[in-house]
Formats: sequence, structure tokens, C-alpha cells
Amino acid sequence: MKDIIKIGNIAEVHQFLGLAKPKHPLISVIRVADIIKDLDVDNLRYSLGFYQISLKDDCPFTIVNYGRNSYDYQEGTMVFSAPNQVLEFKKNQIVEEDKGWSLAFHPDLIRKSELGNTIDNYSFFSYASNEALHLSDEERKTVTEIVEKIEKEFSTNIDAHSQTLIISNLELLLNYCVRFYDRQFYTRTNLNQDLASQFEQLLKDYYQQDKQLEFGIPTVQYCGEAMNMSPKYLSDLLRKETGQSTQDHIHQYIIEKAKNRLLNSTESASEIAYALGFEYPQYFSKIFKKKTTMSPNEFRQSLN
Repeated sequence: MKDIIKIGNIAEVHQFLGLAKPKHPLISVIRVADIIKDLDVDNLRYSLGFYQISLKDDCPFTIVNYGRNSYDYQEGTMVFSAPNQVLEFKKNQIVEEDKGWSLAFHPDLIRKSELGNTIDNYSFFSYASNEALHLSDEERKTVTEIVEKIEKEFSTNIDAHSQTLIISNLELLLNYCVRFYDRQFYTRTNLNQDLASQFEQLLKDYYQQDKQLEFGIPTVQYCGEAMNMSPKYLSDLLRKETGQSTQDHIHQYIIEKAKNRLLNSTESASEIAYALGFEYPQYFSKIFKKKTTMSPNEFRQSLN
């Protein structure tokens, strides 16, 4: 297995890429055209200590992350990575002129800001690379203009307002990406309206094969892998289509099965919990009450 190259900060990535010293210690914009000709990163596995947002027009690389599918960039696509994720570069055909860029920023940049408290809400940092954001020409123009404003801000004379303006524009960029992903989800769910039914069939198959007896209740991670999606991407898609997350769907499916067993058998609540894959009956009762406002025994008695 190839060693993982760890690049901890902005200065180190500049040094690794053979670029001049960064103009700001915590944030940088790297243009693909500036590094592509002399960069030899074929089959390189690396881990970054910072966030990275990349826009590619004609990228000569394939990026693989999370051990999932690779994704060959098309014109105008964006991918996102959070600190300590392992990525891999595989070199493709060389492109002489690439208008793409990568915006890299260290967690310390936003640590004391409101964005530092909300950065985890931007779930696309945990998407697999084959779940990239596909931009229209107008959307690509929008995000590029914001990045250029950020770059101009940290490249000029730093003053008391610089930090606030950099972070404000960074948050603006992320919020536009949320909007554009919503558009992509809308298009995705209108082209394929059966995601929820496919997911329900996955849960049916899981219980028909009695997998819960060996592995417990299905996890979000398992469901994502079974549907060839990252867990957060699947959850966001389901939420856009149905208003419920993956976890909500799993719990709702299990509760419906529990209701049927409570009404059509003499099994105790604990026996039903174990049969459905719960390690602890108390956790089953907690979820059941959350979904129905009644304990399993109260539900059984209410319909007798």
C-alpha cells in the first residue's frame, strides 16, 4: 500500500507544490495552471490538515476519496474535502490550460468565528468525490468571483477588517454551494423519483435475510455503501425528496415492523427488540416512544 503523504498547513502545501511562500498563513488560492506542468503526483495518496474547495474545468487528474468510486472531473465541477481525509491523485491526460482553482483554508482561520461553529453543517465536505457539485456557467462565474474577492482580500494589505471580510466571503461561498446542491438534488429527485422506494426495498431485503440478527439494526453507513453513496449524501437526498433523513427512515421502518409484532404476537417488548436487531431493549423503547409518544407496552394495550 502506498504511503500517505501528510500536508499539515498552507505553507507546507505551497512548498510541496513548488509555489512561493503563501501571502496568508491560513488561506490560499492555488491555480491548477500554475502547478500542472511540473507536478508529478501520479497515484499519490495524501492527507491534508485543512479544508479544500476545488473547481476544475479540464482537470488532468482523477481524485478518489473514502475508498469509494473515482470521479473524472467534467467541465465546471466542484469537490470539497475536510481536514484529515485521505485522497488519491491519479494522473490522466495533460491539459495545457486549466482554469480551475483550489481554495485551501486552515481550521484556525475560522476557529473563533461563527463559521467555526457551523462548518460541520456543510455536509458536502463529507461527500464522496463522485458526488461532486456540477455547476452551470452562471454558477461557476458566481463562485469564481467570490473566490477572487477572497484572494484579493488576503493578498492586499491586511488590516483590522481583513479577517471578518475573508470569513464573510468564505461563508457566502459555502452558502451558494448549498443553494447549488439543492438545485442539483431537485434535478436528481425529479429525474429519479424512486430513491425512497429503493431505500425501503434495501431495508426489506436486510430484514428478510435476517441480517439484523448478526449485524444489528442497519446503520446509515451500511445503507450508504449499499446504495453506492456517502452516508451524508444519501441522507441529504432523502431529506430533499421525503423530508426525512436516512436515520429517520430506518427508525420509521423498524417501528412499523415493531407495531405489527406487538399487535400480532405475544412476544415481550424485549424479545421484539432483540428480533429487530437492537442490542439493548431500552434503546428500542426510547426510539419507539419518540416516534409514537407511547412505550411498546402502552401501544399494545391501547389497541386491545
